Amino acid sequence: MATAAAPRPMSEGEKMVIFASSLGTVFEWYDFYLFGVMSAIIAANFFSALDESTRNIFTLLAFAAGFAVRPFGALVFGRLGDMIGRKYTFLITILIMGMSTFLIAFLPTYKTAGIIAPIALIALRLFQGLALGGEYGGAATYVAEHAPQGRRGFYTSWIQTTATVGLLLALMVILGARTYFGEKEFADWAWRIPYAMSGILLAISVWIRLKLNESPAFAKMKAEGKTSKAPLSESFGQWRNARIVILALIGLTAGQAVVWYGGQFYALFFLQSFLKVDGPTANILIAVSLILGTPFFILFGAWSDKIGRKPIIMGGCLLAVLTYFPLFGALTTYANPKLQHAIQKSPVTVVAKPANCNLILNLTGTAKFTTACDLARTFLSNSGVNYDKVEDPNATIGTVKVGDKAIVGYNGTDPNAKEEKARFEKEVRAALTEAGYPSKADPIPTGSGNWWMLVLILTILVVYVTMVYGPIAAMLVELFPTRIRYTSMSLPYHIGNGWFGGFLPAISFSIVAAQGNIYSGLWYPIIIASMTFIVGMLFVKETNHVDIYAND
Repeated sequence: MATAAAPRPMSEGEKMVIFASSLGTVFEWYDFYLFGVMSAIIAANFFSALDESTRNIFTLLAFAAGFAVRPFGALVFGRLGDMIGRKYTFLITILIMGMSTFLIAFLPTYKTAGIIAPIALIALRLFQGLALGGEYGGAATYVAEHAPQGRRGFYTSWIQTTATVGLLLALMVILGARTYFGEKEFADWAWRIPYAMSGILLAISVWIRLKLNESPAFAKMKAEGKTSKAPLSESFGQWRNARIVILALIGLTAGQAVVWYGGQFYALFFLQSFLKVDGPTANILIAVSLILGTPFFILFGAWSDKIGRKPIIMGGCLLAVLTYFPLFGALTTYANPKLQHAIQKSPVTVVAKPANCNLILNLTGTAKFTTACDLARTFLSNSGVNYDKVEDPNATIGTVKVGDKAIVGYNGTDPNAKEEKARFEKEVRAALTEAGYPSKADPIPTGSGNWWMLVLILTILVVYVTMVYGPIAAMLVELFPTRIRYTSMSLPYHIGNGWFGGFLPAISFSIVAAQGNIYSGLWYPIIIASMTFIVGMLFVKETNHVDIYAND
């Protein structure tokens, strides 16, 4: 580990390069996040043949498909970036991302094209993921290699804001379209407008990228003939580098990813799907919290230059582990107090023999449930009802209890199952209504006490995001030498964020569907963040004083 050189001011030209790089990356994140923000509308248009619970899981898996291929994009474009340069790789990734997003605006829906519609949607999501897999490593490397020594945390933190700013831009465009056209028209066809707008953003992004110069570190290395001929084998075929890649994944990016996606995307999904907050209100709440929280990316990035990257990232993971349950519980209190009151006053339980209660995950949409326990839990999950499962070896048939009121279930194999199903669901709905379970949250007036409390809670979650994400680019860059930096840092980042983080909404929702308790999905980010905290504290070294030019 080399001692850092004395910091120097950044030139105006370098600032402009970093600004241009960051702005282009904002547009890429905008393209990628449109899907996540409009997940409910995507579900209705492309997975309408499935029941509500399975439709939600399929939509989240389609969203996650883009994340699944990100590590492969990291390998493909990371290799190109280390061999031919950062600038030209930027141009390729922005073109693939922009065109894939633009084409979604013109896809047919399930009603008009059947199974072809979701297949085409997922194919375009895969292209988006491949492009994004090459984007981040290049952007972080490019900015870090322009930044003056001793200020990398501050300058790369601007790149870290791009994901949140891209999400914010997506939210604002969607809110604008929803307000102008109305909810009915937006759900019917106007949802395509934000995707079509990506064509304009693509043109701006390409123009910006064409004006960039190659990074000085790569240009110097190329002039000296020191570029890597085989960056993949150097990065992962030599234990010295492969060990750092593994530690970067387990001890940094995995925990960073689940805190990031838990604090932004899952919080939005939680508000809409479980707390029944209407889409525009949920989007506005998230947008305001992002506006308030985004400056903390810069704060923690700059702070990491002084006290280190590691304590800030580990601190964010630990805070998430300790406070996720109370914070999401508080979201319920202020977003849907009637639901909170009903859960406390008249809890819903499913009482059945353990042998009759199976795993009710339905990831393929083809599973058939026949026991009274499974049918009752499936109905409650599809209705977004919080419940607990109580095992009773003496139970003859599964029963749903809403407070003190019991509704006897039915078996799917009974000859009169259809009539029993209608009877059961009618009685459960009546019991839920009588117990005060709301079908949707009451409107939350902007500026009211509950509204501001929700903004405060969501902003706290975003601040956790800024802690784990603000310093991560600088730390990953500092872990690897210039000749294989693009490849080496991209893979752990995109496995962490593409797999551990990208699959978080689908995994967490599936846990809730299987367990019944709306908070049970939080165990996934808590366990992963705990793992990163332990591994990071024990095995990951501080990097903020590394001279990246002396690391070759």
